[in-house]
Amino acid sequence: MSELIITEDKRFTKEDVEGLFLSVGWKSGSFPNKLIQALSQSSTVVTIWENDQLVGLARALDDGAMLAFIHYVLVRPSHQGSGLAKMMINHLKNKYKEYLYIQLMPESVSNAPFYEKMGFSVMENGVPMIHINQSFNDQV
Repeated sequence: MSELIITEDKRFTKEDVEGLFLSVGWKSGSFPNKLIQALSQSSTVVTIWENDQLVGLARALDDGAMLAFIHYVLVRPSHQGSGLAKMMINHLKNKYKEYLYIQLMPESVSNAPFYEKMGFSVMENGVPMIHINQSFNDQV
């Protein structure tokens, strides 16, 4: 593996994020225009680059004082298992260390043990919920 660069600079292109999201099979990659708009307006986007290839991305949304919500954590399949997700989570935990809460909702219950190792815990009596707008129901 070449040298990796971690940054909060939002220097990614639509093609960069589309390729990363589709590489892990996330439907969000099918909406590259919306995806680039959402990421560009997000509070924090941590990216990891190998040469000119986007190999990892984590996004956080925050209220500026008490709550940060980690919404995306993705690593290209070719780089999974090399500690990049851990690196991005630690970066976000450090950035938001003065906040009362850092929350996240893993895409799959099978990812929960990883996040527990990172210091997160399952919310007692919590339940994840989602509403998908009707115009997107057929596409997701």
